[in-house]
Amino acid sequence: MKKFNIPELGENIKSASIVKVLVNVGDTVELDQPLLELETDKATIEVPSDIAGKVVSISVNEGDTVSIGQEVMAIDDAASGQAPAQEPVVAQKAEVPVEVQAALASVVEKMEADAKAEVFLPAPTIAADAPKAVIIENQPPIVPNAAPAAPSVRRLAREIGVDVNRIKGTGPGGRILLDDVKAFSKTLHQQRNEIQHIRAEQHQEPLPDFTKFGDIEMQAMSNIRFKTAEHLSYAWHTIPHVTQFDKVDITALEEFRKSYAIEADKQGVKLTLTAILVKIVAMALKRFPQFNASVDMQNKQIIYKKYFNIGIAVDTDFGLMVPVLRNADQMNVIEIAREMNVLAEKARTKKAGIADLSGGCFTITNLGGIGGTSFTPIVNAPEVAILGVSRGQMEPEYIDGKFEPRLMLPFSLSYDHRVIDGADGIRFLRWIIDAIENPMKLIVEG
Repeated sequence: MKKFNIPELGENIKSASIVKVLVNVGDTVELDQPLLELETDKATIEVPSDIAGKVVSISVNEGDTVSIGQEVMAIDDAASGQAPAQEPVVAQKAEVPVEVQAALASVVEKMEADAKAEVFLPAPTIAADAPKAVIIENQPPIVPNAAPAAPSVRRLAREIGVDVNRIKGTGPGGRILLDDVKAFSKTLHQQRNEIQHIRAEQHQEPLPDFTKFGDIEMQAMSNIRFKTAEHLSYAWHTIPHVTQFDKVDITALEEFRKSYAIEADKQGVKLTLTAILVKIVAMALKRFPQFNASVDMQNKQIIYKKYFNIGIAVDTDFGLMVPVLRNADQMNVIEIAREMNVLAEKARTKKAGIADLSGGCFTITNLGGIGGTSFTPIVNAPEVAILGVSRGQMEPEYIDGKFEPRLMLPFSLSYDHRVIDGADGIRFLRWIIDAIENPMKLIVEG
């Protein structure tokens, strides 16, 4: 009899909701057969069995919330008909020469003596007229009356950005231990997360009792909807947004797309404007690396990425999802279109996994199929920019002394003003527009 526990589902995922239990008590399951359908705050995924056998008991129901590592069912692997696993053969210990044993013993004794000396070393006495900071062996400064800490402890504190002088030691004589540094760092992170959560909640006023005005219906948010609301609230309140608008003449591009769509259809691919935009945006990110970055305010750094993964916002029945097209710069337009179709289908059928939804550098959200003239998309943190596309329409454009009907497509570029200035924003947008209107420019300039 073996227990089946909820496995690790991805980074920072601690729980999930059970959408569907795919087996019943008494069923015989095979290795890698899906047992549960779970909804996390990122995606809906199927959890396969790592055991072959007969389901003896199921301890959860649809709609339950389960934690990582929680037991959800028991499976009798003896009923699978497979031969029981043999006990591993334990190799006999080889004889270690006496002289080697003696050498090892002396090394162990020296390590133990050093450890005792480090742990029980009394706190240093600092004279009243001593300087306020003393540098020892290139370690962080020790302030007067601070609890003692070994060099290795001080080094860890420095590397993770913790002030060792603020830590209360739990070792002998108040000595600071490695575990004290780790616990202090964990507490700081929890406090920061709580502060961010409180700031987000402060932006909502108490709601009135709507039942006084008429009938209502309340529905709990799905994990995906709640995570979307939480993530976008965080992005909106922490990123100083700027949105720039412009229009691009896609008359020639649309003619090309329609003519080339015949070739794409032969390969079983629907060629869309978004697929072409993905390719052009990937090229633009190489020209403007500040748009392919993330901001690390804690360490006062900007992280520039050397890969080009483009997220595509997909409208689904259960909320907005953003599957990520990896290494878009290395694909042609047909390959991009094919991969986009696969990812969009996985998102709409709840088959998108964690890997399909993470690692994006830049997001494109196209609402042109629905309508609208413009909108202000919210940056998908930790990215620093997002391109919104609205519905194209025929407009009169003054060209060579006369008006001509041209198909104009509205763009909305939102970006993080902490890393991108307004001039860079419009240069980036105009580069994309020029690449669409003058594709030969890409060939000449590269």
